[in-house]
Amino acid sequence: MIGFAYPFLLWLIFLPFFSFFMLPPIKSALGSAMLVPFISDIENIKNRVGRRGYNITGNSFFKSIKFLYLFIIWCLLVISIARPQFVGEPYRLKTENRDIMLVIDISTSMLQPDFSTNRQRIDRLTAVKLVVGDFIEKRTEDKIGLVLFGTRAYLQAPLTFDKVAVKEILYNTDAGMAGNSTSIGDALGTALKNLKDGENKQNKVIILLSDGESNDGSLSMAEAISMAEKEGIKIYTIGVGSEAGFMGGLLGASGNTFDEKSLKELANKTKGNYFKASDLSSLQKIYQKIDELEPIDNEGSVVQEKRDLFYIPLIGALILALLLLFLPRSVLK
Repeated sequence: MIGFAYPFLLWLIFLPFFSFFMLPPIKSALGSAMLVPFISDIENIKNRVGRRGYNITGNSFFKSIKFLYLFIIWCLLVISIARPQFVGEPYRLKTENRDIMLVIDISTSMLQPDFSTNRQRIDRLTAVKLVVGDFIEKRTEDKIGLVLFGTRAYLQAPLTFDKVAVKEILYNTDAGMAGNSTSIGDALGTALKNLKDGENKQNKVIILLSDGESNDGSLSMAEAISMAEKEGIKIYTIGVGSEAGFMGGLLGASGNTFDEKSLKELANKTKGNYFKASDLSSLQKIYQKIDELEPIDNEGSVVQEKRDLFYIPLIGALILALLLLFLPRSVLK
């Protein structure tokens, strides 16, 4: 479909008619008649006009080829400044729905082989890679960031649309790379800072996964909870491990103390949810549930493709103007 960016300028096409009919003729400083110093010159002018049958009256002026030629050039110039455009079909953009920061425990306790798949025992971190990798793959319109933590917390991937890169980092992670202990507070602080600095001011989510209690780091669990509550960022927490590890501080099969109470408190105070994953199936259902709890609003702004075509009439006007230099004068009389 062809449209104009400034259609009101098309009224300028009638400007020559307006100026001819509405404006008074221009008079010279010595009067309305042109003073010719020699009578013989006047006679010659009369003879030439008589021979060619041309006089400057309204009808002959508007019927002349010259007027039509110049009027066509004028129309092309007016059409050009009105900015003709090709306008495509309207298309609704999908919005950047959520900023999701994945915070994953990679302490040595994640090596505990209390998960299974295809009747084979796998460790917790391998199970997490399988499930979280699939979760990342499905986030087509979300930005994903990744924080890995053990004794220290590291921002491995800032918020990005590059899902392939985030998955690659996660798959190449080994338990114990960040230390043997667990510093949940520092990991949360790192995630909160990255989300706070992001462009998206709404729909920010942290998904924290751990199999132990916060027993290291400069930021305590209480301080992290207070900070998260102040920022107003929703946090979902996931406790990972066998059922023995969910007994409120009892020693699990791996020998690590699991702090389920703090994870629940963190989720509740940030209006999130707490989940526990004791096997691969429950872990998969948790991430599906999180996806349902954070509905995606795909209704974004409507855009249309627009391509400027002003250069076409402009080139036409320039070509016709250049032809004036080569056409015989008799043609334009």
